[in-house]
Amino acid sequence: MNTEFYIAKKLSFNRDNKPVRVMTRIAVFSVALSIAVMITASSVLSGFKIQLKEKISGFNSHLRISNLDSNYSFDTPPVQNDYGFYSSIVALPEVKHIQQYAYKGGIIRASSDIQGVVLKGVGTDFDWSFFEQYMTDGEIFSVKTPAASDSVIISESLSGLLNLKTGDAFEMYFIQDPVRVRRFIIAGLYNTYFEEMDKTFVVCDIRHIRRLNRWNSNQVSGMEIMLHNPDDMDRAYEKIDAIAGYLTFDDGSRLEVTTLRNAFPEIFNWLAILDMNVLIILVIMVVVAGFNMISGLLIMLLEKISTIGILKSMGMTDFSIRRIFIYRSSLIVIRGLVYGNILGLSLCILQYYFGIVHLNPESYFFSTAPVNINPLSIILLNICSFAFITLTQIIPTMAIARISPDKTMRKE
Repeated sequence: MNTEFYIAKKLSFNRDNKPVRVMTRIAVFSVALSIAVMITASSVLSGFKIQLKEKISGFNSHLRISNLDSNYSFDTPPVQNDYGFYSSIVALPEVKHIQQYAYKGGIIRASSDIQGVVLKGVGTDFDWSFFEQYMTDGEIFSVKTPAASDSVIISESLSGLLNLKTGDAFEMYFIQDPVRVRRFIIAGLYNTYFEEMDKTFVVCDIRHIRRLNRWNSNQVSGMEIMLHNPDDMDRAYEKIDAIAGYLTFDDGSRLEVTTLRNAFPEIFNWLAILDMNVLIILVIMVVVAGFNMISGLLIMLLEKISTIGILKSMGMTDFSIRRIFIYRSSLIVIRGLVYGNILGLSLCILQYYFGIVHLNPESYFFSTAPVNINPLSIILLNICSFAFITLTQIIPTMAIARISPDKTMRKE
């Protein structure tokens, strides 16, 4: 049996000394609070990043194939939707779905109110799952009708600006030569709390945009590609770019593959800054817990100074005695980690199911704090915290070498 570990357990369960007992509880609380804060912070940040990326990709997809000559406006030159590489792209293990789309900028006029928006045309291959989860009123319209549907879905924020509701009709003006007008009917309202996107997009039947732009039935603004895992974006880009990127056709048009990160670099840079902020928080919490454990262990050493002298007089080496107190502090750290995991996971689960903490959607894009519990991240947090805090306990145990058995026993 490990003698050092046996003695450490005996010392840990000795509750006779009240000051040491209080210090032990403080050390356990410090470790528990630190790991609870780390679990909560990392889970909230992970949930925020995942859900924000889902909202952006819901409007724009993870990757996009469009005309290389496209500029930053929403009136882009068309491409053909029948180049023959659909099957090759769909066959990629990273790809979940591919769909065609078309954009057209316009101005909505409703009574005395006007608002500039982007009309996004979708076809029968469009995946409605994103908008379905954010529908607040009405329903999704069908694009499988023989004639182009006059129905659209708009956001709640846009309907509030224009004083419109489900079932109302409005006119939309398109600045071209000549100016053209289309009348649409609101089939439903959605609300993603992503104001920048919500106030921009109106979803309609793609056939309206083809007629407005005088495109044929095979022309679109481009193709949107959704992935099973957004983290595979760079790898999928390399494969898809090799299939469809920069293809040159008889009419001189060329294709370009772009990623969501390239389309919204400012948002992804902002998320990277958030990662750094959370990393700083994690480091600070671990360091604070480590220093609290150091102070706690020093008190334990001073309280057991006579025991150390007796162990030395019995022939135990400084290294073995140091191991005893490192084992003892490790048991305290484990207790703190257990309590901290229970507290941190409980807070995350309560937030996930009940949305206790509310946010301002205009500032944070969410009505409640999003949470994503990643078991692997939590395990790594526990391992790294335990390893760092335990290693810091080597520092106070160095004082054991300066303790003289004859002086401690004579003092007793």
